[in-house]
Amino acid sequence: MELFILSPILFPLLGLLINAAFGRRMSERAIGGVATLAAAASFAVCLAMFGQLTASEEARLTATIAPWISAGALNVSFGFLVDRLSIVIMLIVTGVGTLIHMFSVGYMHGDERFQRYFIYLNLFLASMLVLVMADNFLVLFMGWELVGLCSYLLIGFWFRNLKNAEAGRKAFVVNRIGDVGFLLGILLIFVTFGSLSFADVFAQAEARGEALAGTIGLITLLLFIGATGKSAQIPLFVWLPDAMAGPTPVSALIHAATMVTAGVYMMIRASVLYELAPTTQAIVAIVGALTALVAGASALRQLDIKKVLAYSTVSQLGYMVAACGLGAFVAADFHLLTHAFFKAALFLAAGSVIHGMEHGMHAAHGAHVDAQDMRHMGGLARRMPITFVAFLLGGLALAGVPPLSGFFSKDEILLDAFKHNLPVFALLAVSSVVTAFYVGRQIALVFGGRPRSDAAAHAAESNWLMTVPLVALTVGTLFAGLFNFPTTHPLTEWLAPVVRHGEAPKFDVALAAVFSALAIGALAAAWWLYRNPERAQTEAETALGRFLARAWYFDEAYKALVVKPFYVISTVCAQVIDVGAIDGAVNGVGRLFRDLGASLRGLQTGFVRNYGLVMLAGAVLVVAYFVLNAR
Repeated sequence: MELFILSPILFPLLGLLINAAFGRRMSERAIGGVATLAAAASFAVCLAMFGQLTASEEARLTATIAPWISAGALNVSFGFLVDRLSIVIMLIVTGVGTLIHMFSVGYMHGDERFQRYFIYLNLFLASMLVLVMADNFLVLFMGWELVGLCSYLLIGFWFRNLKNAEAGRKAFVVNRIGDVGFLLGILLIFVTFGSLSFADVFAQAEARGEALAGTIGLITLLLFIGATGKSAQIPLFVWLPDAMAGPTPVSALIHAATMVTAGVYMMIRASVLYELAPTTQAIVAIVGALTALVAGASALRQLDIKKVLAYSTVSQLGYMVAACGLGAFVAADFHLLTHAFFKAALFLAAGSVIHGMEHGMHAAHGAHVDAQDMRHMGGLARRMPITFVAFLLGGLALAGVPPLSGFFSKDEILLDAFKHNLPVFALLAVSSVVTAFYVGRQIALVFGGRPRSDAAAHAAESNWLMTVPLVALTVGTLFAGLFNFPTTHPLTEWLAPVVRHGEAPKFDVALAAVFSALAIGALAAAWWLYRNPERAQTEAETALGRFLARAWYFDEAYKALVVKPFYVISTVCAQVIDVGAIDGAVNGVGRLFRDLGASLRGLQTGFVRNYGLVMLAGAVLVVAYFVLNAR
C-alpha cells in the first residue's frame, strides 16, 4: 500500500533518473517521451486513488515511510496523506502537468539543454506532489522548498542571458523572505501543540481554540507571510512577472498547476486554524483583494504577451487568497481548479504564438523583432486558428463570461464577498471589470487586424505536439465549471469531510447577470479601442502608462528602500569593517612581527669576527655587572 500511495511521486522521479542516466544517448523524442509518460503514469495512479476515495466520505490513504526527526518531544516521520482535498490538487498537478510536458517536447525542440530541461520538469512535478501529499507541516515545508529550488532552476534555465539568471535569483530570494515567516509559523505550531501532524494540530486547535485565539492568530499570520511569497501577494508578488524569463511551458507549470497555488493550498489545508483567527482572515481578505486590483491594473499596459498573463495570474491568485480570507475555502479551491485549465491554456497558447512568430521570422528572412511584443503581432487568428480558439476561450473564461468555467468560480467568490465583506467585494468587482478589459486588449493586439510585421505575416500554426495539449486544456476550460455547478455544488459536497465551509452560496442570477454584462461590455470596449494598435504605443508613453507598466513602482520602491541600503551596508561591512578594521588589525600584527624580524635579521651576518665581537661585548657586560654588584 505504501508503494501505491507513493507512486505519484515515484513515477516522475523514475523518469528523472532514466533521463539523467541515459539521456545523452537518447533522442529528443525519447527524452520527452520518458518524462511525459512518467507524468501520465502519475496522473493514472491519481485517478485510481480518486476511485478509492469515492467509496466512503471518511476514506483517506496514509503512508508512513520512515522516521525522520526524533529529538525530545519532536517526532516527525516521512508521512504522506491522500484525502479528498489533496487528490483534487494532485489530479490538477499531474493532469495539467502531463499536457505541459507534452507541449514542451515540441516547444523545446533543438534546445542544447533539452535533457536537463525535462529532468528539472519531472523534479518540479515530484516536488509539488510531496508538498500536496504531506501529512505534517515539516514534510509540507520540504516540498515547499523543493518547488522553490525547481522554480529557480527553470526560471533561470537560459542563464547565459544575464536577465534570465537575475530573474531566477530574484524568485529564489523573494521566496526565501516569505519562507522565514512560514518557518517561524511552523516552529510556533510545534511550541503550541507539541506536534506538527495535521491531524494532531487541527484536533487540538478545535478543542482549545478559544484559549489559544491569540497564538493561533499569530501562527496563521506567519503562515500567510509564506503564502504571500509562494502565491505572489502584496508585498512579495514582484518575483512572478520576472518568472517569464523561463521557457513558456515553465510559465504555464508555475502559474497554473504548481508553485503559485502552494500558498492557497496551504491555507485551505489549514482552514481549521484560519477559522479560529478572524483578524488574520480580515488581513488575508484585504491583501488578496488589493493584489487582485493592483496586478490586474498592471496588466492593462503590458506589451509583452507573457507579462500580461503573469500579472493576470497574480490577480487571480488574489481572488483565491481573498476567498480564503472570507472563509470561502471551497470557492478558493474551485477557482484554483478552473484557473489551472484556462491559465495553462492561455500560457501554452502564448507559447504557440511565440513559436509561430519565430517561425515567421525564419520564413520571411526579415528583420528580427521581439517575438513576445504584441506590437509586432496582429492578424494571427487567420495564421494560427487552433491557437486563436484556445486563447479566445481561455481569455473569455478568465474574463468571467458564461458559460465558461471561470464564470462559475469567480462568481462564487464575488457572491461570498458581497454577502460578507463589502469593501473586499468592491475591490474584486473593479478587478473583474479590469480583467475583462485587458483580456479584450490582448486578443485585439495579438489576433485582430492585420499583421504588423513580416514575422506575423508568415507565422504558422504549431505542430500536433503543441496543439493537442491546447485542445485538451480548452475542453477543460469549457467544462471545468461543472465541478461545482451552482445548483448541485458537487465539489462542495466532495470536500465537506476535510474542508471547513459554511452553507454553499445560492446562485444569484441578478449578480451574475450584472457581472456578465460588465465583462462582455469591457471586452467589447477593449476590442473597439484597440482596433488601432498604435493606441498601445501611445498609452505606454504616458505617465499613467509607465506607472501601470512598472507595476505601481513596487520594484523601484524595493530597490530604493531595501536593495540600495543593503548594498551600502554590505559595502561598509566589506570595505570599512572587514578590510579596514578586521583585516587592518590582523595585517598590522603581521607587519609588526615582520618588521621586528627584519631588524633582528641584521644580526645574522655570517662573519665569525662579528659573532666573536658580540660574545666579547657580552662577556665584558657580564663581568662589569658582577664587579659593580660586588661593591
